[in-house]
Amino acid sequence: MKRAFTVAATILACTLTACTTTQIDRGTYLADTQHHAKNADSRIRFLVMHYTEIDEARSIEVLTGDQVSVHYIVPDAPRVEHGEPVVYQLVPEDKRAWHAGVSSWQGATELNASSIGIENVNLGPIGEQGGEKKWQPYPPAQIDALIRLSRDIVARHHIPPTRVVGHSDIAPQRKIDPGPLFPWRALYDAGVGAWPDADAVAAHLAGRDPNAPSDVRALQEKLKRYGYDVATDGVLDDKTRRVFSAFQMHFRPSNYAGDADAESDAIAQALLDKYIDN
Repeated sequence: MKRAFTVAATILACTLTACTTTQIDRGTYLADTQHHAKNADSRIRFLVMHYTEIDEARSIEVLTGDQVSVHYIVPDAPRVEHGEPVVYQLVPEDKRAWHAGVSSWQGATELNASSIGIENVNLGPIGEQGGEKKWQPYPPAQIDALIRLSRDIVARHHIPPTRVVGHSDIAPQRKIDPGPLFPWRALYDAGVGAWPDADAVAAHLAGRDPNAPSDVRALQEKLKRYGYDVATDGVLDDKTRRVFSAFQMHFRPSNYAGDADAESDAIAQALLDKYIDN
């Protein structure tokens, strides 16, 4: 009774004097929040993009079930309310969602603990055409909603461009989402994520045929410095090809065969110049 009276008196006093109490009653103690440490930042360090491979209704069902979870779902046809697109938030940003799995980026592992995951309703590969995968496109309304959401997240958590990544970037041995049609360039143009400067790519190509073979070890080393978990042994085996393919789907989606070629080498160096070595 005495404690209830004290809290009530504090609230009344603040009401009369227009002050704001800094104490939070947590049931068995009071937390005073008037002092703020300067040396603190968000525990969210990465933003990871996915596609669902299933439709909207099924995506919600699966991602609210017992096996996997994600912070946000962006529908392929978001409804609009009050002139703004609606996305689904399934997990609070300060909670861990189980979306990244076994993964690595820039030397960090256990990315579920330090990332926000966005699932985009998209079927991914929808067949083959001319012996190559055919992919479902991302509609303009979905891209608009994704840009709005992503721009807000990176601004609030101060996520740098090189830490906005795809599931295939952080887990190239087992994942291919969000695929080669994902709008990485549109996100970059809106201020989200990384992209190489065309002039820098051309300068590093230095007149070489973009499809000309390049040194495997050199490309491995560049991608490792950028963030990928890749060997640097100079061997173009299946594991390295999957890493090269993930990189190409992100930054050169017109050809993601996983070869070590001059254009991939030039793009990698342009990214290092812009984001890592400056």
